[in-house]
Amino acid sequence: MHSAETPRVAGLVLAAGAGSRYGKPKSLVVDASGEPWLVRAALALEAGGCDPVVVVLGASGTQAEGLLRSAAARFERPNRLTVVHAEDWAAGLSASLDAGLARLQQSENDIVIAVALVLVDVPDLTAATVRRLIDGAIPQTLRQAHFGGRPGHPVVIGREHWAPLRASLTGDSGARQYLVARDATAVACDDLGTGLDVDEPGTRQSAPHPEPGALTRVLRARRGPRTRW
Repeated sequence: MHSAETPRVAGLVLAAGAGSRYGKPKSLVVDASGEPWLVRAALALEAGGCDPVVVVLGASGTQAEGLLRSAAARFERPNRLTVVHAEDWAAGLSASLDAGLARLQQSENDIVIAVALVLVDVPDLTAATVRRLIDGAIPQTLRQAHFGGRPGHPVVIGREHWAPLRASLTGDSGARQYLVARDATAVACDDLGTGLDVDEPGTRQSAPHPEPGALTRVLRARRGPRTRW
């Protein structure tokens, strides 16, 4: 259990979209082993050291929340798993991100110094990737996982960035423009996964190429074993 003085990094899963190209909300997708993507993402954040974990839902939100509730026994701290229903989720990714950050600002004090942001449709996300990204995070941190030179998730956003990021959010771009404008640090994670997201059943689409001049500093974080919590 964390002491009152121990800084923490929250986890944030964005899973509110309708999944129009996929054919159903990705928050409801279950892989061949029976594992819901939504549960896998939240578990990876918790196992990687995030506390609390906030999940933002929208389309089919009640059904998706049921998947999380059914998996509650698999979490070490189910009481630290929070669901936020973004009423304006249809406005785009930025609305969902804003809802998640707003909840963290309202419910968590300054002990939560940063947030690790992931999307629900990156099924090979691992706890090891999360740990690498949040290692040594401070309130000023702004970093993003890179796979083969391409930006992906998690993205770690220090608390000092939350307010200006929320003020800049618009449409479906999420935090991308903010990260580019501030030259977020790139953390190489090629050895930990592909970082590929899934847009349609049976297919994967790699993360977008970085814009010229953006995310040019590559940080290879320490890869040794680390205490889980």
